[in-house]
Amino acid sequence: MEVIEVSELSREIIDAISEVYLGNNDVITKALAAALVNGNVLFEDHPGLGKTLLAKSFSRVFGLKYRRVQFTPDLLPADILGTKVWRQNTGTFELVKGPIFTNVLLADEINRAPPKTQSALLEAMEERQVTIEGETLQLDAPFFVMATQNPLEYEGTYPLPEAQLDRFLLRLSTGYPKTLSDEMAILEARLKWKKDDPTVDLEPVVDRETFLEMQFAVESSIYVSKSVVKYIAELVRNARQNEMVEAGPSPRGALALLKVSKAGAAIEGRDFVIPDDVKRFAVDALAHRIVLKAEYSFEGITGEAVVRMALDKTHVPKESEG
Repeated sequence: MEVIEVSELSREIIDAISEVYLGNNDVITKALAAALVNGNVLFEDHPGLGKTLLAKSFSRVFGLKYRRVQFTPDLLPADILGTKVWRQNTGTFELVKGPIFTNVLLADEINRAPPKTQSALLEAMEERQVTIEGETLQLDAPFFVMATQNPLEYEGTYPLPEAQLDRFLLRLSTGYPKTLSDEMAILEARLKWKKDDPTVDLEPVVDRETFLEMQFAVESSIYVSKSVVKYIAELVRNARQNEMVEAGPSPRGALALLKVSKAGAAIEGRDFVIPDDVKRFAVDALAHRIVLKAEYSFEGITGEAVVRMALDKTHVPKESEG
């Protein structure tokens, strides 16, 4: 598949999702870029801002297998991964697969489950495999997790540890409607749909094989110059070396930024990455990987602010340097 085809199909996907998710199209584009590189996405924002709606919309337009898990305090790892069940009639153990055996897993309100259950996703999110009672099973390609969480409500929740946050390629915020017209458009659309869940009417834009071809084109056909590689490396190092940072982005964070920048270029119809692609995804790919020193965290400094400081500090390569 040519890069221009990836761009055209991406535009169709974005347009289809925009029919039901009447919000920030930039969030749709970024989530699509993550999906094109098998990246897990964490949607973090206040209740009622369309996080679950957006994740469900993606699963439908991709034409992929989709499962949803509602995370609750009593959820067990076996409820996600599956378990082996003794069958009396055959005298053997039979593997009953859990909902993780899918292409798109929606982990709704992921921070409501205890750490033991959250950690059940770690192997799958990073290695695309699961281990059940000593047996390792590969997950079907593509596989990625779209998770949601509410950052404000702490009662009955278990904050995601840094190790799990690091497994998310991007952390995105849907945000409130920006204008009165946007707010009215949501209400008017609900009157037109005559239902609370408009995603049921979404038709697949691509099928599994086509989506895999799109992923392969992003991986194999997008050129990254040495100057852009250096720009990403310097950006990550500047964020890591900030005096306010206790622990900064790891090489996994740099790789995440590299991969999603390639996908962003493909969506734009380019077969090469430019610094603007890196800038577009830098905050979403790096901010959640930063742990601030306590004194700065109490002052209200955020990971997003640190990444923006690093962007301002890092030399941007010119065209002649590429």
